[in-house]
Amino acid sequence: MSPWKNYAPRPALLEGRVILITGTTRGIGRALALGAARLGATVLLHGRSKRTLEQLYDEVAAIGPEPAIAQLDFERAQGPEYQHLTEQIESRYGRLDGLVHNAGILGDRSPIEHYDIGKWQRVMHVNVNAPFILTRCLLPLLKASADASLIFTTSGVGNRGRAYWGAYSVSKFATEGLAQILADELERTSVRVNLINPGPTRTDMRAQAYPAEDPETLKRPEEILGPYFFLLGPDSKGVTGKRIDCQG
Repeated sequence: MSPWKNYAPRPALLEGRVILITGTTRGIGRALALGAARLGATVLLHGRSKRTLEQLYDEVAAIGPEPAIAQLDFERAQGPEYQHLTEQIESRYGRLDGLVHNAGILGDRSPIEHYDIGKWQRVMHVNVNAPFILTRCLLPLLKASADASLIFTTSGVGNRGRAYWGAYSVSKFATEGLAQILADELERTSVRVNLINPGPTRTDMRAQAYPAEDPETLKRPEEILGPYFFLLGPDSKGVTGKRIDCQG
């Protein structure tokens, strides 16, 4: 059995680790931020809404080490904003032990023939370009860690295309390619690179994709976090280049 199957993290598993999670204001990102804090991690909370991030900051601070806010709008951010975030992390922590690319947008569920060009570009930018830029900027800080984990989020349509999934599916194909390249390039470093497919989970994006689906039939974000904790902690040292299905 794979070590991440039914993984139950021990208390203080992530103690002393500095972890940046993108898209923490709701869904899986929010659940992961709270869960990682309970396990002792210093969590850097990414999102677009300052107000929502501040509310989450208070929740996280009440259960774990003091977090930090990393407000950045992936649709509009330019190079200087990424550089500023990088400098802030380097100045305060000197390293980064984990980076979870969780943020993303769905776009349209429509045939390629009718797909809105502007929306296509928006999905590809948020789901592919922004994670590339952020990773590119933060790699030196990940390499400064003795045991760093870089996690990309993929999907069931990320390695097999299906009709009407358009830009979202294509963006996940690109994400898987990026992760594979990085895993190969970083094989002899302290940075391990893996992909996680959360599977059907009770999130706003899932409801957007399947509006007629009963959400009560789906697992809550809190119920699928075991593989994330496995990859973020020391038990996965040496594990790299894997594609993990949380519910597979």
